[in-house]
Amino acid sequence: MKRNYPKEYKDYHAKPEQKKRRASRNAARNALAKKGIVRKGDGKEVDHKDMNPRNNKVSNLRVVPKVVNRKKQPKRNVRKA
Repeated sequence: MKRNYPKEYKDYHAKPEQKKRRASRNAARNALAKKGIVRKGDGKEVDHKDMNPRNNKVSNLRVVPKVVNRKKQPKRNVRKA
């Protein structure tokens, strides 16, 4: 089954709460980039220890490889083709 990206955006990504969460994640990355801790293309991600993207306290952020951060994510129901 093919993904319906326009519907997916309308139903989830365009919601105000999701936009705030995304903006907060981007702000955390930008703050650490400004300090020189991460840079574009380094393969690292900014991890929120408490899994709350709105909490951008320095004590809550850490830089980890992409693989580590993706393993930490909660399990989702993924359809297998």
